[in-house]
Amino acid sequence: MNCRRHGSKPTMALWMLVAIADVALLVAAGGLVALVLIVASLAVLAGGVVAARQLIAPRKVTNAVTSRDRRRA
Repeated sequence: MNCRRHGSKPTMALWMLVAIADVALLVAAGGLVALVLIVASLAVLAGGVVAARQLIAPRKVTNAVTSRDRRRA
């Protein structure tokens, strides 16, 4: 078992099934409405993180005048 590769397709498929089963258990325990609210709040939070990163990131100047353009003028 020491030479087994990590991250192979069967391993990933197994963990995806585990994740789906976890979601099914959460829906059964908490109800569909609670799950929808949790997913919606996570989506809003992710959107806020993306927006904050775009606002903080330095902007690239697209209308920069190059030396070649100055020579032509």
